[in-house]
Amino acid sequence: MKLLFSVPFLTFLFFYFYSVPTLGSSVYDASATTTNVINSTDFIRTSCYATLYPDICYTSLYGYANAIQQDPARLARAAISVSLSKARNMAVYVSNLSREADYGADPRASAALHDCFSNMGDAVDEIRGSLKQMQRVVAPGSESFRFQMGNVQTWMSAALTDEETCTDGLEDVADGPMKTEVCKRAAKVKKFTSNALALVNSYAEKGTM
Repeated sequence: MKLLFSVPFLTFLFFYFYSVPTLGSSVYDASATTTNVINSTDFIRTSCYATLYPDICYTSLYGYANAIQQDPARLARAAISVSLSKARNMAVYVSNLSREADYGADPRASAALHDCFSNMGDAVDEIRGSLKQMQRVVAPGSESFRFQMGNVQTWMSAALTDEETCTDGLEDVADGPMKTEVCKRAAKVKKFTSNALALVNSYAEKGTM
């Protein structure tokens, strides 16, 4: 059976299935978004030159480019947040090892791991305090800003010291896979904290000029 369609009906079908954007519809500007991301990542890369470990700094933060944009305060907060995550993971790792070591033959290893966990726990608390302070920091240039940033710098410095102290007790422990792995992980955590502190110092310096 042959179907016959009138011209008006075919015209209706064409406009029904082929919708044309109106002047009021929103248009996604991909080029503008791409440009913003590129500018933000360039800002992060340049800012990371102020740290001791710029490559680690950039690779750990460029994924937050949309949130950071070109804001040094947001950059410092993101770096602190990353260092907090790394310190937390390290604390959990050492806690698990210390429980296993309690049933081991080397009491020095058990004691060293418990001390390391305690120091890493202190570092987590200090970094968390720094992040909370950064989330409430006032505009640069005031005495309140200097006071708040001074707190952040003090706590981040203390966290770095605690992370460095974490592995001191392992010096008296016999060499082995456990000692090597703990020292390697602790060293990596310290790099993230060091970078975060450097970005905090840079922001504090610019905000008091």
